Amino acid sequence: MELHFLGTGAGMPSMRRNVSALALRMASHGGRVWLFDCGEATQHQILKSPVKLSKLDKLFVTHLHGDHIFGLPGLLGSRAFQGGEAPLTLYGPSGLRQFVQTALAVAETQLPYPLHFVEVVDGMTFAADPFTVEVARLEHRIDSFGYRLCEHPAPGKLQAARLRADGVPPGPLYRRLKRGETVVLPDGRTIDGRDYVALPVPGRQLAILGDTRYCEAAVQLARNADVLVHEATFARAEAALAAKYYHATALDAARVASDAGVGTLILTHISARYEGAANELLAEAEQVFPNTYIAHDLWSYELPK
Repeated sequence: MELHFLGTGAGMPSMRRNVSALALRMASHGGRVWLFDCGEATQHQILKSPVKLSKLDKLFVTHLHGDHIFGLPGLLGSRAFQGGEAPLTLYGPSGLRQFVQTALAVAETQLPYPLHFVEVVDGMTFAADPFTVEVARLEHRIDSFGYRLCEHPAPGKLQAARLRADGVPPGPLYRRLKRGETVVLPDGRTIDGRDYVALPVPGRQLAILGDTRYCEAAVQLARNADVLVHEATFARAEAALAAKYYHATALDAARVASDAGVGTLILTHISARYEGAANELLAEAEQVFPNTYIAHDLWSYELPK
């Protein structure tokens, strides 16, 4: 399972950073792809990455500023041109449906696949295999949401060595025991499969936030997450500017990570004013939260099991 950063800039594209887009590629789930935001030219960035548009089945929008949605109409059309027929679900704030349907209608673009919309609200929780998704409203100039993905636990392994030691030979009974069933052995013994199955393996948890200032909602959404993806539009010297425009500094992001007790912090949404000097932001964040990375376009991060 990997995060692919397709666009890591803020506001408008620069020579080194395109605008916001992040893909979650799930190799262990058939290579499925979930996309978070879709700024202008996201489909071009996908062409330079291992992400396959044909595998995209869910798209999450954090908020409706142009640097997060202006790539949507083109991407949806390209998915159609590439033979996409499977349904695609778009999650996002109120207004997302209107934006997409208007753009497609004006351009007379007919999609050959079903397009579904889910309007997200603060506090929403829903199942979307292989995750449970939680939604929280953050602090930005318009409604901006963060998404927390909690992977479902994996079933524990069958303890085959213990079964053999207890005189249960391999065979069809193992499948039933793995499911936790109670079975009667040929010698008359009754055993409970739950006694021979290890504890479930906890799933991974990640929080992907939209544009926001430091806020308690961000801390709560990221609580104990393995990975937090947080904007870092400004350096500490521009803290007043960040607060004015409802954005975060790298230091703010590090404070969220520290207060939430996350495992890893990844900074993104970097202002073009730091072109070639993004390490300044990284250094500021590391003062508070050492386990920090700063993303760049086409960089990927593997989420260990």
